[in-house]
Amino acid sequence: MTDRPAGPAEVTDSLAEFTRHRDLLFTVAYEITGSVADAEDVVQETYLRWADSADGGTDVRHPRAYLVQIATRQALNRLRSRTRQREDYVGPWLPEPLVTAPDIADDVLLAESVSMAMMLVVESLTPDERAVFVLHEVFGFPHDEIAEAVGKSAAAVRQINHRARSHVQARRPRFSRDDAVVGQAAERFMLAASTGDVQGLMDVLAPDVVLLSDGGGKVSAGLRPILGADKVARFLAGLIIKLADDNLTAEYAVINGRPGALVYLAGHLDTVLTIDIEEGIVSRVYMVRNPDKISGAANPQSLRR
Repeated sequence: MTDRPAGPAEVTDSLAEFTRHRDLLFTVAYEITGSVADAEDVVQETYLRWADSADGGTDVRHPRAYLVQIATRQALNRLRSRTRQREDYVGPWLPEPLVTAPDIADDVLLAESVSMAMMLVVESLTPDERAVFVLHEVFGFPHDEIAEAVGKSAAAVRQINHRARSHVQARRPRFSRDDAVVGQAAERFMLAASTGDVQGLMDVLAPDVVLLSDGGGKVSAGLRPILGADKVARFLAGLIIKLADDNLTAEYAVINGRPGALVYLAGHLDTVLTIDIEEGIVSRVYMVRNPDKISGAANPQSLRR
């Protein structure tokens, strides 16, 4: 890189370059932090630093890598600062959900990487392991470029990635790949859930299904995972009956690349729900009710690798 005064045309080109990679930067930050709000802040901070470099006449030869390095550092700072908050969290912790654009299905690896199931696996990694795994395994950055982003040597990054990949592979979730099968199972689940049909739910839930409900101690939610088809079906049916008098409505949405729904009470977003489907039946149900986590869920996000 060399320093020289930046002209108006170069500043304009710089803004266009940032805009070209904005969705990528959001996706990287979201996968590292698990937070929509943090990802949006990281994108803004990255833009400010990018604009400063353009105003200072810095000549960036590889804008994509340079921008991702900035975003990664900012995302890691935010992730590390929230360590204590995670330790004190009330009940199950789930990533902040987001409505993903339908075209995410065209990129199987990206859709899997932002799924609730995969993000919970990656959540169990250390911050450095998480960043290295995401950048290499999802976005395909080479070890030497990742080394600059995380402040490690390339050799150390290789070791970190090997350790993280082994950890994830041992816990990697399985998903149905047949879109028609997934669609049919999701439709059956949503219909049964919306009507409080216990038997209908039982028919589409795996015997060992798990339901995770994230209220963060701020709204009513299960403090522990609910296990088994009978308990999950009765919990969902009971919840629907309980909320029926509160003008409950729901709309189908693709949540984190998986079938889901936005649930409204009296016109206000109350719950974001998504499901995992294996072999034509629902294996996991995720419900995010913490109001601090769902405010950004109603706006669809374009994700890119």
